[in-house]
Amino acid sequence: MTAAAKALHIRLPPLPSIKDVIRLYKLRALKELSQNFLMEPRLIDKIVRAAGHIQNHVVCEVGPGPGGITRSIIQKAPRKLILVEKDGRFIPTLELVADACKDKVDVDIIRDDILKINIAQYIPSDTKVDWFETPPPINLIGNLPFSVSTILMIRWLEMISKQEGPWSFGRVRMTLTFQKEVAERMAANISHPQRCRLSVMCQNWCNVNYKFDIPGDAFLPKPDVDVGVVTLTPLKHPIIKLPFKLVEKVVRQIFSMRQKYSIRGAQTLFPEEVREEMALRMYKMAEIDPVTRPFQIANTEFQRICEAYNEIIQKYPEFENYDYRAPKKKSTADDNLVEQPTGDPQLCL
Repeated sequence: MTAAAKALHIRLPPLPSIKDVIRLYKLRALKELSQNFLMEPRLIDKIVRAAGHIQNHVVCEVGPGPGGITRSIIQKAPRKLILVEKDGRFIPTLELVADACKDKVDVDIIRDDILKINIAQYIPSDTKVDWFETPPPINLIGNLPFSVSTILMIRWLEMISKQEGPWSFGRVRMTLTFQKEVAERMAANISHPQRCRLSVMCQNWCNVNYKFDIPGDAFLPKPDVDVGVVTLTPLKHPIIKLPFKLVEKVVRQIFSMRQKYSIRGAQTLFPEEVREEMALRMYKMAEIDPVTRPFQIANTEFQRICEAYNEIIQKYPEFENYDYRAPKKKSTADDNLVEQPTGDPQLCL
């Protein structure tokens, strides 16, 4: 069915409301899965509108639960809807919706863990476009459980950096919900109180747009926090054009001592015996003031730090795999040395 042949708005046949579905199927949100059901139709539609034009698009919804957002997506007439749901209790409710639109929208219901599944295998090959073209007609939408949202986002950023998974089809856009504090971190600019590792990582590979808040009392059960809706569109060129693991390591270590001078965290990139010397050399190469706090470092300045670190490990490859968090090697009696501490006490001051 072509886009021209599709109606702009699909009207579903009468279905039980989400509240009725939850009651009829005796569903309850599981705390261990961080489940919260969004009950307000107006806010559900607002999330889907934030994704932009999705008519005749392939849409993958992550964690559809009882199907509130699913219904709103279907009404926008996508070409195909891929539902990835880990909790088998919701499959009958999703099948109910899929059956109601079977002649209008192709719906795949996949019972699997979004952290393990390869979504790309369900996306039609004809949607693929070149990375540098307009984003493909593919959207990821999801009301993410708090327990997996940050882990999933970091994993997806790595896939974006490698143009793998859904991003092998082009710069696939995302519209996702997060705990409000996490959403603020993702969008936080230099010197913002919430600026952290996640801010730099998200903004290095994506254009991050904090759309709006959803109050906690719109969910069942009511979470202790409000929720933020964020859209992310992968950048054609990342700010830091280096491997994901390298960038993540540098940014993570610098933010490991967020309130201290950034040089303190940067020192942990190097073995203790050369720590101060190499960190100062790296900052000099990057032209960064060592007393700058991590949250005061702009994305382009992180670019210079990462490039300087990359130059150093090219010259001294033994530093590349150094892990500050790894257990310290114990000395032997023949060394006539005391056992090394598990951390650098100077860095803990």
